Amino acid sequence: MTTTYAALLRGINVSGHRKVPMAELRVLMTELGHGNVATYLQSGNAVFTSDADAAEDALAASLGQAIEARFGFAVDVLVRSTAYLSAVADACPFPAAELEGKQLHVTYCSEPLTAERFARIEPAAYLPEEFRLGDRALYLYAPNGLGRSKLGEALARPALFKGVVATSRNWNTVVKLVEMTRD
Repeated sequence: MTTTYAALLRGINVSGHRKVPMAELRVLMTELGHGNVATYLQSGNAVFTSDADAAEDALAASLGQAIEARFGFAVDVLVRSTAYLSAVADACPFPAAELEGKQLHVTYCSEPLTAERFARIEPAAYLPEEFRLGDRALYLYAPNGLGRSKLGEALARPALFKGVVATSRNWNTVVKLVEMTRD
């Protein structure tokens, strides 16, 4: 049985560092035996099919190892199925249809996050910005965009995600990945 997935690469092609050209990533993923490989933007989003009966974590580890071997640096990779991506989009606690894509972000995580992890963040101090936890995901509403978000800055502290692979996407990318994995 063939399953469609999205691979989310963390921290590549940012300010000219850790360059992974998308054309080369598509070739690499095809060499790993994946089919229908397509990329979206330059920020590390790839959609692919796999006949492998492997877990998402195993697919992510395989791709991460191949990227390190090919490009010479380690990259955190999350692999998520169409069903998961759709469920995260459908479960959005904010009115996504009423917002601009730059106002809403999802941070995908390698494991569930607990409220205790974020207990030191006082939500009222950041209003109207808000965040909510989902299934291995954190939703961030930043009405003025992520670049000006004080809450986004607070949530970016490495200690909050210690031991967790986390990578964020704006809502436009969240929706596009759902569409691409469904096609």
